[in-house]
Amino acid sequence: MMEGMNGMMMFGMGLAWLLVVIVLILAAAALIKYLFFSGR
Repeated sequence: MMEGMNGMMMFGMGLAWLLVVIVLILAAAALIKYLFFSGR
C-alpha cells in the first residue's frame, strides 16, 4: 500500500513541477514580448 501512495506522490510532484515550468516559460515569453514589442 505504501508503494502505491509513494508512486502517486512522485507522479503528483512531477506534474506540479511541469506546471510550474510551463507557467514560468509563459511568463518569461510574455515579459520579453512586452519589453521588446511594446515600447516603440
